[in-house]
Amino acid sequence: MNQGKTITGVIFVGSGAAMYGMLATCVKIAYEHHYTTAEVTTAQLFIGLLCLMLINFLRRLFRKDNSTDRATKKDFRKLVLAGICMSATSLFYYLSVQFINVSIGVVLLMQSVWMSVVLESILQRKFPSVRKILAVFVVLFGTVLATNAIHSTESLDIRGIFWGILAAISYTIMMYASNTIATYLSTYKKTLIMLLGGGIIITLFLIFSQLDPLHSETLKNAYLSVNSKAVFHTFDFSIFWTYGILLAVFGTILPPILYNYGFPMTGLGLGSIVSSIELPFSVSYAHFLLGEPVYPIQWAGIGLILLAIIWMNLPSVKE
Repeated sequence: MNQGKTITGVIFVGSGAAMYGMLATCVKIAYEHHYTTAEVTTAQLFIGLLCLMLINFLRRLFRKDNSTDRATKKDFRKLVLAGICMSATSLFYYLSVQFINVSIGVVLLMQSVWMSVVLESILQRKFPSVRKILAVFVVLFGTVLATNAIHSTESLDIRGIFWGILAAISYTIMMYASNTIATYLSTYKKTLIMLLGGGIIITLFLIFSQLDPLHSETLKNAYLSVNSKAVFHTFDFSIFWTYGILLAVFGTILPPILYNYGFPMTGLGLGSIVSSIELPFSVSYAHFLLGEPVYPIQWAGIGLILLAIIWMNLPSVKE
């Protein structure tokens, strides 16, 4: 592989990972300004959706041949389902950081590393290699250290753990699906279709948790049970021109484009290693911008998780 092309791919993938890493910190700051999960996720998705629609329109306007940029009905349905998982990941992740630190939330999200091994084994009906099994145990041990579960005097909020694990599960499904479905489509068209699917779950969550059109006490109680720090109120549209633009650009628009351009240049193995820098970036953002404490034992755990990811993706002679 051309070295210059590989370096370019590493820069693209690394930049996308660094952008993903800042999302939870931005959301946490938005919460401090009294925005709700429904407002944050709605603004992020629909601004991103409008931008991707514009990009696809302009590409179609200036391209003569669009025959290879049309999804079959079967692939369209699969991409919509993948998009639902994509938005569910953001939704669950943002809910989790209401109750736990960002540095712990991103560690829970990274459980997708071993979950993907399990999912791949089930779908391929093939037992994972010894190296992957050992790497899974390293990830789990690193998680114990990274969450400071041994020495922490405070118990972790079970709600944050619950939403964090759900985020990891949906992220695992989304990553597997997006890497295997409709690979013939352009990055922009594929992302647009997935965002259309994501709009389904975000709209449902918005109606259920925020709008309360029937003034139902049941809906209010259900919402407050997962968003106890917020007050039930009407939608605050100022989120669209404050944090919504930032979250859409650095969470919905640029990272998928950078990933889809970068991964073909780096290859899946190197790309996966580079994308794992999202973990230390996310923890660093939370530490310096939010003042969240990160202890040496947590950095050691994060280091173990990163080493496990590198080890799993390094080429081997025979597995």
